[in-house]
Amino acid sequence: RMNANLYALFERHFPDGAEQPCLVIPNGPVVHYDDLAAASAQVAHALVAAGCRPGDRVAAQVDKDWRVLALYLACLRAGLVYLPLNSGYQKAELAYFFGDAEPRVIVCTPERLGVVATLARDATVLTIPELFDRAAPQPASFDTLDRAPDDLAAILYTSGTTGRSKGAMLTHRNLASNGLALVEIWGFTRGDVLLHALPIYHVHGLFVACHCALLSGSRMLWLARFDAGEVRALLPRATVMMGVPTFYTRLLALPEFGAADCRSMRLFVSGSAPLLPETFAQFRARTECTILERYGMSETGMNTSNPLAGERIAGTVGPPLPGVAVRVVDAEGRPCAAGEVGNIEVKGPNVFAGYWRMPEKTREEFTADGYFRTGDMGMLLTNGYLRIVGRAKDLIITGGLNVYPKEI
Repeated sequence: RMNANLYALFERHFPDGAEQPCLVIPNGPVVHYDDLAAASAQVAHALVAAGCRPGDRVAAQVDKDWRVLALYLACLRAGLVYLPLNSGYQKAELAYFFGDAEPRVIVCTPERLGVVATLARDATVLTIPELFDRAAPQPASFDTLDRAPDDLAAILYTSGTTGRSKGAMLTHRNLASNGLALVEIWGFTRGDVLLHALPIYHVHGLFVACHCALLSGSRMLWLARFDAGEVRALLPRATVMMGVPTFYTRLLALPEFGAADCRSMRLFVSGSAPLLPETFAQFRARTECTILERYGMSETGMNTSNPLAGERIAGTVGPPLPGVAVRVVDAEGRPCAAGEVGNIEVKGPNVFAGYWRMPEKTREEFTADGYFRTGDMGMLLTNGYLRIVGRAKDLIITGGLNVYPKEI
């Protein structure tokens, strides 16, 4: 069988003559595909030298830097489980994550070194510069480990709306199937240039954005953070942008922003939070570009998307991705009629392997026939598009009526 390691899949999609640019960093270096392959090989060797064995966790609480992408790829190559952590997490949260995931190596920013080292008990704690110093003398090639489709690739902690954060276990198959589906439905090709201004500690920036580029051999304009003025200046060099709704409202707040800035753009994608229909309409009026909204979560990657070719409907997240099944059911688990609000459930190769060390919680969240209970409420329209109305836990019952905060 073919090696199911996600990195092996990326490598099969790298451009011929891997000296093609992968990451273009404004006022910084251009990192080519062969540079990224070499850097990830060296870091993989350094992680193994630090005592990492297949299945060990590597936690990263770091600022956005292209070398973090090399670290993530190194973890895949060495059969390790990558654990990205929000750079805003404080001591109490980190203590919980480190205690729960028991990482072998923790990579953090220099400012965090003191705090992390006190929490890290048995782990090796390194900063990105230290890790790369250790990696520098290592060989620039590494035999990517053979992985089975259901081996773990990453753990993402969900920002639990209730109680303790849960570690969603994502497999090589989960990430590969989702990435390939997105490249296909969003029409990614070698010639694309993705403007990347998202953080890389969650699904949207790390998996959705980077995987689309790596699986199409295209390039990314790599920004440390979103700045509306900088993004506007760079849009003429890009073909695709992925953002959260705030990115779009901030661009619209620039009076000079308009269609001329977007001439080279074929696709604007929005996710991670609901896009208001007003923002959708204003953006289309100003730029003549229609934002594509999609729906995903830490546990599943992307589930649905408005179409590339076809009608994108404001306030909806489109039909299910190829290979993904989505249904809306009532409190008893019976299918809801079109237009009726119920619980959203999903099934497919994208759906995670369960919550880390929480077998009971995992069992609770899956139905007898294998659907994952997302905790989101929504309705399917007659055309098969999904509309999300809110989280089940946010429901307000007033005067006997169900009201969702989004409606208010």
